Amino acid sequence: MSLTLTVEGMSCEHCEQAVVEALEGVDGVSSASADHEADVAEIDGSADTAELVAAVEDAGYDAAA
Repeated sequence: MSLTLTVEGMSCEHCEQAVVEALEGVDGVSSASADHEADVAEIDGSADTAELVAAVEDAGYDAAA
């Protein structure tokens, strides 16, 4: 599965890395990337969408599927 999340609050590459690390910590994620200029995160794998959103929010950013 491939999923795109809208992520608000990222302002730099450090923010992108924090989001990627949060997403990669979720079971079922095979890869993740983030783009602060486009306000999106791309995830590949079988993780539950709600768990992905929660992981990003726990990292301090707003996320929506």
